[in-house]
Amino acid sequence: MSTTTHDLERNRRAARLARPAVASPRPDVASPPGITPEAGGVEISIVLPCLNEEDAIGGCIDTIKAIISKQKLNAEILVVDNASTDRSAEIAREHGARVVSQPARGYGNAYLKGFAEARGRFIVMADADNTYDFNEIADFVAPLRQGYDLVMGNRFTGRMAPGAMTWSHRYIGNPILSGLLNLFFHTGVRDAHCGMRAFTKSAYERMHLRTGGMEFASEMVINAAKAGLKITEKPIAYHPRIGESKLHTLRDGWRHLRFMLLYSPTHLFLLPGALLTLSGLLALTLLLPGPFLLFGHGWDVHAMVLACLVTLVGYQVISLGLFARFFSLTEHLDGERDRLLRWLDRTISLERGLAVGGMITAIGLLLDGWVFTRWLAVHMGPLNEVRPAIYATTLIALGVQTMFSAFFLSLLRMRKGQV
Repeated sequence: MSTTTHDLERNRRAARLARPAVASPRPDVASPPGITPEAGGVEISIVLPCLNEEDAIGGCIDTIKAIISKQKLNAEILVVDNASTDRSAEIAREHGARVVSQPARGYGNAYLKGFAEARGRFIVMADADNTYDFNEIADFVAPLRQGYDLVMGNRFTGRMAPGAMTWSHRYIGNPILSGLLNLFFHTGVRDAHCGMRAFTKSAYERMHLRTGGMEFASEMVINAAKAGLKITEKPIAYHPRIGESKLHTLRDGWRHLRFMLLYSPTHLFLLPGALLTLSGLLALTLLLPGPFLLFGHGWDVHAMVLACLVTLVGYQVISLGLFARFFSLTEHLDGERDRLLRWLDRTISLERGLAVGGMITAIGLLLDGWVFTRWLAVHMGPLNEVRPAIYATTLIALGVQTMFSAFFLSLLRMRKGQV
């Protein structure tokens, strides 16, 4: 289909704006060698997700084609049309790219479709908005030839053009999210949300990616670390985008944070739960003999009731964390490198859970029995044994919860073929 004069002028303008400035072949000229080889013969697949990028997509493709020709790369350009409502897909085809359609919108959905369709042994991913320097494609592939599995771009150690990234993203959003990701998963990646990356086809298969939204960027780094992939970073240039941004700061930031928390039951459940449980039990034990003087104030029965609540809530959170851990194991969301998960898998069993829960319950019942004998001693009259009663009630609740949690964990383990 021929384009109108207005469309041709707009595409030429986008090509001139593309960085780096290289001579772009005309759309009506045949693609250089390596662009469309026979299936199975491609070494590099350059995947561009595209949602309403008609102002930039033509220039990006022309630039990549010129670079492929100049550097003699055996590569294909694959554009994933993510339900665009403009002429993006049509322009991509006119400029010589292979276009596949992904009607389900979402950053992750687009890339999952593109990676599945990619023919190359090496996959390079980048945005179709002209923010990245496509001259660096070969530099991204080089570490893969040397044995690395995933190459991440780092915009903060490279050259960032004025206006390429907002102040809040540069100094608040990205550093905080990348820092939390490293704290939770020890990835060592300093720019976890850079959109230009390269990896091997085998590494992609080992990462088991599945999320459909912007959290896909975090999932790739997390899963790569969990799978033990060899990761390196490369400083890159970053330029202002052409066209309208699809990023929603608060919504997408929350999606990344939510995903990291859900993917890390240790930090979401186990650590907070352990802190609450241990502090609650400590307070209960200190208050059991009588009022406890602290910070110049006497802490008594009311504080003990609060400590009971804190203990039970904390233990419930720990239980949920264990359930989440074993669910992630049965659903293959956690890698075999997770040492805590492996230890829990070896240590926790139904019989041990019943034994520990039964012992805790028995101690609570014995303490309650002592309170009962005290009541009988006063001929079932008024009794002032509130502290041991609260302590006993807490222990019984913990013991019963431990036993039933052991049954539920065993139910989860059955999905792995364990009993």
